Amino acid sequence: MPSKKQPASGKPPSPGTGLIQESAQQIWLAGLGAFAKAQEEGSKVFQGLVKDGLDLQRQTKVAAEEKLAEASRKLRSLAEASNLSVSNLGAKATQPWDKLESIFEERVAKALKHLGLPSVQEFEVLKAELAALKKKVTLLEGAAKPVKPRAVKKTPRI
Repeated sequence: MPSKKQPASGKPPSPGTGLIQESAQQIWLAGLGAFAKAQEEGSKVFQGLVKDGLDLQRQTKVAAEEKLAEASRKLRSLAEASNLSVSNLGAKATQPWDKLESIFEERVAKALKHLGLPSVQEFEVLKAELAALKKKVTLLEGAAKPVKPRAVKKTPRI
């Protein structure tokens, strides 16, 4: 008969202790079995999820392409129904910008005038006058004879 070890307390083990140890051992083994099963089945489940994800991605792409095509058809039909071409739309869109640009230019010119600065037209007139003056100075310089400085006599100081 095998000898049973007694606990360190010196008391013999109670009859229920063996049953508890056996139950704990079975629970442990059941957990290990569940883990092994989950690992085995987990890769299969993962592959299934990947396949389902690919299917869903394809379906979503097809649906998005259909919606885009439908929206394009509606836009074309609206453009044809309203009898507007892209060039007409572009021309109409630039009109407000041109008006805005002219308003901006007027306000800038007004602010510059308020500061006492010449306008573009006044500046052009000034440039023309300056060019004419330069031309006259050049002509005058060419017509004038060079003058030699006279020798100054030094008078002795007394």
